Amino acid sequence: MGKYQGYEKYKDSGVEWLGEIPEHWEIWKVTHGFKNVGSGTTPKSDNPDFYDGDIPWITTSELRESVIEDTSQKVTKEALRNYSTLKIYPKGSVAIAMYGATIGRLGILGIDATVNQACCVFSESEVFHLPFFYYWLWMHRPNLIALSAGGGQPNLSQDDLKQLRLAIPPLEEQDAIAQFLDHKTSQIDALISKKEALLEKLDEKRTALISHAVTKGLDPTVPMKDSGIEWLGDIPAHWEAVGLTKYLQSLVDYRGKTPEKTKDGVFLVTAKNIKNGVIDYSLSQEFVKEDEYDEIMRRGKPEIGDVLLTTEAPLGEVANVDDTNIALAQRIIKMQGKTDSLDNYFLKYWMLGAFFYQNLQSLCTGSTALGIKASKLCLLKVILPPLEEQKKIAQYLREKIAEIDQQKTKIQQAIDLLKEYRTALITNAVTGKIDVRQVPIPQP
Repeated sequence: MGKYQGYEKYKDSGVEWLGEIPEHWEIWKVTHGFKNVGSGTTPKSDNPDFYDGDIPWITTSELRESVIEDTSQKVTKEALRNYSTLKIYPKGSVAIAMYGATIGRLGILGIDATVNQACCVFSESEVFHLPFFYYWLWMHRPNLIALSAGGGQPNLSQDDLKQLRLAIPPLEEQDAIAQFLDHKTSQIDALISKKEALLEKLDEKRTALISHAVTKGLDPTVPMKDSGIEWLGDIPAHWEAVGLTKYLQSLVDYRGKTPEKTKDGVFLVTAKNIKNGVIDYSLSQEFVKEDEYDEIMRRGKPEIGDVLLTTEAPLGEVANVDDTNIALAQRIIKMQGKTDSLDNYFLKYWMLGAFFYQNLQSLCTGSTALGIKASKLCLLKVILPPLEEQKKIAQYLREKIAEIDQQKTKIQQAIDLLKEYRTALITNAVTGKIDVRQVPIPQP
């Protein structure tokens, strides 16, 4: 790890994946080192006597590699009396998610708290320094996730976790390693946060750039007029505000029977694939049979440039077709502008603007997931310049967005490298590959 040195003497750990460890470190099994390894439960949600109390109750969604200072839900003393498995774990305990989408996520209790059945909590040890153990679990998470992958939903059991074996130094040294990692990971996390804030600013810049170009044009000197639309304001005097469907050559709604999925064949573009103005083929990979393609796409096959709009889950994502060898799933509407009046690429950018999305949301229905019906699209507005100007605006936005995306890619690469460095630093420190005992740590 560059500037960090290793220990003077090492020995074989006897654990294959771990290899050599510092000579004075020892191997301990979790079940022998903790007085308390346990879980919790979920009190019946339909009993008001169990909730809105003053006892913090942690779910796996609150495990985010941080100290948990508060919880979104709290249970009552009545719940504790009714559920023997609902225990209060002390501040400083370490929790890990055992199954579901959050498997392997970690948290340190900054308060005394209870947990649900998907959390495993480690507390009270004379052998393990809990912050050190937290970092050790963080390092070991890929192996834990691999251990959990056995058919169906990934699942870690308390027994699996109790049988873990880890190499540890004396408590004082564990504390020194944890303090070092607290300091270094907080520095790395601060850098990551700054770069993530830059990504958000670039996204805001992207939206503002699109919204301005498709409502005001590229020439700031042209005369303006009132659009007649309250939330839009003035537009160039030679532009027109019309219903979205007025200049459409075709509009196809693929709502209906879900086609049978296969392991290969024709790529099925679902609503999940449409994101940030493009079809991202990596986000979901589903296929339909080639011999059923004509039937599935009987309402209209895609052509290059056609505009795709997602109508639900997620709502309002949009992209141009870039490959005709695709099938289109439910919750997608395909549009094609009239060649003499509406450029498909301008239409996409109009739909990516903030004004269109506001308009879209105002017409949506649904309680759990907002959606829009094809029959309501005629009520949506589009502000149109002449065709040649549409094409110039689309080309301008294509170039400017490519520049922004290039900046975002570089920043994301830097974030990924920082995360890799953080993982490597934790791994090397808690497995004894580097000796950080004498590294100076500034005091707050």
